[in-house]
Amino acid sequence: MRENDMLEKEEIFSKVLRAGRRTYFFDVRATKAEDYYITITESKKFTEDDGSFHFKKHKIYLYKEDFAAFAEILNDMTSYVLNQKGEEVISERHQKDFKREYAERSFDDAQNKNFTDVDFDDI
Repeated sequence: MRENDMLEKEEIFSKVLRAGRRTYFFDVRATKAEDYYITITESKKFTEDDGSFHFKKHKIYLYKEDFAAFAEILNDMTSYVLNQKGEEVISERHQKDFKREYAERSFDDAQNKNFTDVDFDDI
């Protein structure tokens, strides 16, 4: 057993969020002093050409003294994204014609730009 596995205690409370190829694990664990902290683990599945697969994991340890600031910044960041871009997912993966739409928009933007629209930053 790896040293990291031995250092971590059994989960006290857990929740799982499955999101496509990614899975997020939220676990409450206990320190040696029996105080609680949270681990957030992102696990992403990668499939090889031969059909085999492996997972890559990234973990964040979040301690009580950081909860309020972390929650505030996370709320600020998620609110900013939703206010700027809305809840609709815009990505190549989620829209089959994303590349074509993007290319058409870029072409239309270039066609609509005339000489007087040139900015010194463009030179």
